[in-house]
Amino acid sequence: MYETKKPYRAEIVKDILEQRGVTAIVLNKKDTAYDIFGQLEVHVKADEVLIALKIIEDDIRFEEV
Repeated sequence: MYETKKPYRAEIVKDILEQRGVTAIVLNKKDTAYDIFGQLEVHVKADEVLIALKIIEDDIRFEEV
């Protein structure tokens, strides 16, 4: 649903979704031996996907540094 390599971004997305009433979890798919491989994924219930995508699209922006 939402993927990132940056843990803080996954947590921010999860927190905002939960503030809006969408149940979300962060799934860590990073390789434990090599932190540069893999990513974190934010997942929501199937019946909340469209709501979550709309929230992410409309309300969440990350600036690249």
